[in-house]
Amino acid sequence: MKNIKKLFIVLMMVVLFTTGCTHTFQDKKTEKVYTENILCKPTDKESLKAYENNKNVDLKKLPDCEDLKITSGGYEGLWTNILVKPLAWIIVKVGLLVKNYGISIIILGILLRLIVLPLSKQTIDMSENMKKANPELMSLERKYANRTDQESLLRKNQEMLLIYKKYNIKPFSGCLVSFIQLPLFFAFLEAIQRIPAIMEERLLWLDLGVTPWEGIRLGNYYYIIVVILIMLTTYFSFKNMNTASLNEEQAKQTKMMTTFMVVFITLMSFSLNVGIGLYWISTSAFAIIQNFILVKMKKKN
Repeated sequence: MKNIKKLFIVLMMVVLFTTGCTHTFQDKKTEKVYTENILCKPTDKESLKAYENNKNVDLKKLPDCEDLKITSGGYEGLWTNILVKPLAWIIVKVGLLVKNYGISIIILGILLRLIVLPLSKQTIDMSENMKKANPELMSLERKYANRTDQESLLRKNQEMLLIYKKYNIKPFSGCLVSFIQLPLFFAFLEAIQRIPAIMEERLLWLDLGVTPWEGIRLGNYYYIIVVILIMLTTYFSFKNMNTASLNEEQAKQTKMMTTFMVVFITLMSFSLNVGIGLYWISTSAFAIIQNFILVKMKKKN
């Protein structure tokens, strides 16, 4: 377990020190904010004027978004070259295939969830096994409730490990999905922001490059639907978290933390463009349905 923790820390350090970032600038005339380090050329006339007035952007060196390659723009660090650019390239190619970048984002979000399906299944298995082990774990807590000496704590840990072994519980295995999902989310966010063609796309009546707050501010109140869907999918995602092995105080703290996270993510969604909002909604909704099916299958076995 210590080796796994060390490996994870090393990987996170590598990501942090090699991560690219999205640079933005504001057009003085329209006061719109644009991504400066784009991977391909914009086609919208207003956007083209904004980029032509920016001396840091050389549109002549950029390919058309339809001709984007994984190697376009040269080497920009491990983070960008391993995650961001490949994701951007796939989003563009799938978008050209289905004729809409919004649908492309939804499809890729679901495909990524399918890729981590084995890990999700493992997390569900651990959750259900934890529920079975919960009576014995609670009994163990009562047994050592008033014992704080070193020897008692050691015995308690040993007995807990035996219970975990009996029910095939691996405490940290359930964190793997989160460890994978988080960098993918940030990579998707950067990939979407660095492709002007996505920012210029629409899905139904929604502009993918607009944030819900910008839409509402312009009088398009239907953008609140994006925020509501993000809130609901986030809430039900957290609601499915396993708290079976927690005591009353821990369960209360977990509930408070869950409420805080739902409120935080909901507020944050106002400033995320609709494109990344679609990714969040589709992956969260798919995960809720997926977990529901996996739990039902686990209970039948």
